[in-house]
Amino acid sequence: MRRILIVEDNADLARGLRTNLVVEGFAVDWAPDAEKGLEAARDPGLALVILDLMLPGRDGFEFLEALRHTGSDVPVLILSARGDETDKLRGFRAGADDYVTKPFGVRELVARVQAILRRAVGAAGAKLSAEPLRFADVEISEVDRQVKRGGEEVLLRPREFDLLVALARRRGAVVPRDELMRDVWGYQTGVHSRTLDTHIAELRRKLGQDPASPGYIQTVHKVGYRLKA
Repeated sequence: MRRILIVEDNADLARGLRTNLVVEGFAVDWAPDAEKGLEAARDPGLALVILDLMLPGRDGFEFLEALRHTGSDVPVLILSARGDETDKLRGFRAGADDYVTKPFGVRELVARVQAILRRAVGAAGAKLSAEPLRFADVEISEVDRQVKRGGEEVLLRPREFDLLVALARRRGAVVPRDELMRDVWGYQTGVHSRTLDTHIAELRRKLGQDPASPGYIQTVHKVGYRLKA
């Protein structure tokens, strides 16, 4: 049984989440603050963390940074009333896998949880190319999960790396949004999220481009994205 940790100071909300996730077949633990959450996150069998940002003491961002500092790569889904793009960007930069704003639909949340877990299973069994992927002055090693631009390493978060690989494998072809959401995040068709756009902007920035400029990664209006051939 896959185990999920909820780090949330609102006991009523945590109980409601736990009830719905248990119905879906998950084992669920709850921590009311960051310190107890970090202690519970040591469980090697943990499959996912659902994290609130507005916690007493250390906030959710600090929890996430501390968690990643321990070397843990357990997927984290942020669940917060803070819906500003700056908060989402900070969450992704700290190592979050997804970001859902309150209020939310329980079915949507469960779908996102299942998608993240499918993605984690798929990544573990994915066949990696031994040959680096290349475009312009960028080189991508799937085996080492390393990106270099002009010989200098570019540090990417896990989903940023997976997104770049998904585009590089289809270099020159338009990749629909639904296809990227499925391949990188494990979502089924029809999920609406700004997660993809936020990650594209971060990739452009880290590859030395203006996030609002097409550069290597071109936006195809109302369709998806394409890596310039």
